[in-house]
Amino acid sequence: ARAGLLRLGRADEATDVLAPDRMLPAPGQGALAVECRRGDDETSELVRHLDDATTRACVEAERSLLAALEAGCTAPVGALAVVTEGVLALQALVAAPDGTRVLRRAGTGRPVDAAQVGLALAAELLADGAAELVASRPPSPRPAPPTSTHHPPPEPHAGPVQTVATGSHRAAQESDS
Repeated sequence: ARAGLLRLGRADEATDVLAPDRMLPAPGQGALAVECRRGDDETSELVRHLDDATTRACVEAERSLLAALEAGCTAPVGALAVVTEGVLALQALVAAPDGTRVLRRAGTGRPVDAAQVGLALAAELLADGAAELVASRPPSPRPAPPTSTHHPPPEPHAGPVQTVATGSHRAAQESDS
């Protein structure tokens, strides 16, 4: 949210900024992605210059951690990866839903090994009891079924996609430090 306020020139309206040592964001939070059909060379070439290797590595580390924990978007899991001077640093936490127990760990590695950094950190968290914390979360509320059928369902996705990672909140965090 802070990055958005900065882009709008309204950073002074933020009443508080939660630093990562106080609260980690959800894995992948703030990263943007562009997808296009695999084999669509024209579109792929148009968006290729948007790919940001640093953002891609950070998101890959965060998402591999989340996947290894077998946690979803409602799980009490936070993760933040940053690359500084060629080193990827990943912070992560898993908490009990009521906050009575929090596991917090950090790991580092090379950006090209981002997935392995996330997997190694997840293994540490799992060894310390993260699986029990993830499993103890209350079930997610189910959305109400649609009440109107005036709009047809979206067309099914046309085949495999490729993803281009673009800039993220990390740039805004680093420029303010």
